[in-house]
Amino acid sequence: MLRLVIIFNAEINVDHILEELLKLNDDPRVHGVYLHLPPAALTNRVLNSLKPEKDDSLEGKTVLLVGGESPFRLVLQCLIERRGMVTAKSHWDSKSLEREVRCPHNGIQLTEHRYIFLHRAVGSLVLSSLHSLFSFIVRQNVVRSCTRWLQEQQYKPWRLRSLKLQPLTPVPSDLQISRAQTAKPVNHLAEEIGLLPEELEVYGRSKAKVRLSLLERLNSQPDGKYVLVAGVTPTPLGEGKSTVTIGLVQALSAHLNLNSFACLRQPSQGPTFGIKGGAAGGGYAQVIPMEEFNLHLTGDIHAITAANNLVAAAIDARMLHEATQSDKALFSRLVPSVNGVRRFSPIQISRLRRLGIIKSDPSSLSPEEVNSFVRLDLDPEKITWHRVVDTNDRFLRKITIGQASTEKGLTRETGFDIAVASEIMAILALADSMEDMKSRLGRMVVGTSRSGTPVTAEDLGVSGALAVLMKDAIKPTLMQTLEGTPVFVHAGPFANIAHGNSSVLADKLALKLVGEDGFVVTEAGFGADIGMEKFFNIKCRASGLRPNAVVLVATIRALKMHGGGPSVSAGAPLPTEYISENLNLVSGGCQSNLKKQIQNAQQFGVPVVVAINVFRTDTPAEIDLVCQLAKECGAFDAVPCHHWMQGGRGAVELAQAVKEATSKPSYFQFLYDLQMPIVEKIRTIAKRIYGADDIDVSAEAQRKIDYYHEQGYSTLPICMAKTHLSLSHLPERKGAPTGFVLPIRDVRASVGAGFIYPLVGTMSTMPGLPTRACFYDIDIDPITEEISGLF
Repeated sequence: MLRLVIIFNAEINVDHILEELLKLNDDPRVHGVYLHLPPAALTNRVLNSLKPEKDDSLEGKTVLLVGGESPFRLVLQCLIERRGMVTAKSHWDSKSLEREVRCPHNGIQLTEHRYIFLHRAVGSLVLSSLHSLFSFIVRQNVVRSCTRWLQEQQYKPWRLRSLKLQPLTPVPSDLQISRAQTAKPVNHLAEEIGLLPEELEVYGRSKAKVRLSLLERLNSQPDGKYVLVAGVTPTPLGEGKSTVTIGLVQALSAHLNLNSFACLRQPSQGPTFGIKGGAAGGGYAQVIPMEEFNLHLTGDIHAITAANNLVAAAIDARMLHEATQSDKALFSRLVPSVNGVRRFSPIQISRLRRLGIIKSDPSSLSPEEVNSFVRLDLDPEKITWHRVVDTNDRFLRKITIGQASTEKGLTRETGFDIAVASEIMAILALADSMEDMKSRLGRMVVGTSRSGTPVTAEDLGVSGALAVLMKDAIKPTLMQTLEGTPVFVHAGPFANIAHGNSSVLADKLALKLVGEDGFVVTEAGFGADIGMEKFFNIKCRASGLRPNAVVLVATIRALKMHGGGPSVSAGAPLPTEYISENLNLVSGGCQSNLKKQIQNAQQFGVPVVVAINVFRTDTPAEIDLVCQLAKECGAFDAVPCHHWMQGGRGAVELAQAVKEATSKPSYFQFLYDLQMPIVEKIRTIAKRIYGADDIDVSAEAQRKIDYYHEQGYSTLPICMAKTHLSLSHLPERKGAPTGFVLPIRDVRASVGAGFIYPLVGTMSTMPGLPTRACFYDIDIDPITEEISGLF
């Protein structure tokens, strides 16, 4: 523990003292402060500014002097008051002493921070011994302060105050429900779940960043239960994984009094203003305030955009400078002379080491070494890095840059992706520390040189700057549900070219906070064949965490579509099959897609609870049939959920089933060994998860696989990029298709994120806007500043 003794000189002013004390209050590395202040500085402002838990000084304390009048007491009183302490007097009789100790004395209440001096009129006492007495008091105060600090570092039992819901019928809009609830101030929520004030960075009233120092403080605290929410293969009708996730934690904490945390992805603004809308849940199972959740939040996606586009700018600027300057001129500018001395920066030293040049003096490099150092020699045709923006803009999918005359004719074709498709987003989601994130950012491959060598962000010299841009984004954001239970919102990678899960760090923080008997519930994107498989094989490898159960979400309507129901179109009325009872279609969906997804989860050794997200048009017979068939297909349990209409109360049965499932042993295992060849890992996923007969690897894909093997990337896990609308590569094939061969068109690598992603068909990483986008309905009242139209 770090304790500071600060001595100010007599000329120092009070404002400067206050400024220094406030810095020490906010410094988590400082656990105690002992002050020697001139008498003029002993004002109430100064004495009250230092946090009590860090106060090791004696100034302002009250000392009770017990004994009769004597010259010795006068000397003692004088010495004590010169130290800035206040004296009170009492006689030896027991009644007087009890009155002084137990009761306020002249308006001053004696506490554990005040001291009692017992003295007699002994003239032979040597005054110098008082020095030892004061030293003892100081040491005692330090010990108390240290003890108090150590106690504060321990895990704190939750004192969660749930918020009451009064569900209405019919259910109002999501925005109306969100606005009708009064959220707790986020600092109150943080205190309820055991966070320390110095671990919180508040953004307004309803959201806050949580510092990663929490992991160090609770390092020895056992983790809680780890639950993944996945779904059947998605349909245009929607399955409601987010609402189930939120409804489940509301039920666990607000109704069963169990500690629980939801960990969710941050939504992109592209879909929010495009066609899908927000992702805060819905009905009476939401994260609030939903408008803040769905818009800028705490700026993480903007930080990713800035970092991503800095890499893009660095690439094109470096190509321009290499094309227009000699080796000597490049070296002179890359290693400038400052006061007549040239020095390599640390990141340049790292590049020299990777080149095998073990030198630190710029003047000692040979011409050949200078050439290797200054020339990345990027091949314009093999640059894989795109710029990003968090807006659906189809006209940025393919663009030409460098058309201004100042760019010397260095035009090239490139494009934009949506921000959440950036590899930096995937890195944010998989990093387990600032150091790990910085290392991953440096390993990102942005293109290939003309000689075939991968060029990384660290080669560009930009990785340190990227970590600076991401220093706040790495901290998860704390919010709450409609019933006042805690939620971490952090990261939101694509679920096709990336792994589609919220961050490792959010899960780790939450697992410590809930305690050994608590629950952390997180959600995987798309269906279980994509999001769940990547959660297990990619995220769990990166985190070292092991799940205790899977909640598999299904709707009667989705099961009917997988059972052979007619196709649906956005905006068109639903066919009658989806709004009236049809047990044959329900049975077909259960025996095909639901059964296959249950089996997929079981391949990882994790128990499955099926959650039926109930709609008004579902009949009791249909719900009972799904529960029966799901258990026959191997589910641990299957229960209907009414959280959308009732909040946590409507998911209590699900919460009880999850609690029971997580109490059973989990025999988690990965689907494949990382040492397997790339092709075999792809084949394993295709056959065992999708149900394919085999894979068909194109010549281009095989060339890339061979190249990645040569570069040492073959031990990375696989992140399949295929349609989410079918277990196969054909979106129109519902249920559980068989008898197909999965085509592998291309293979790419996100080396920084740490996975290889095969492309099955064409993947769009920049959505477009529909004819009638969501933004038509979104508005703000200029007087009240209330937002309307979000959903």
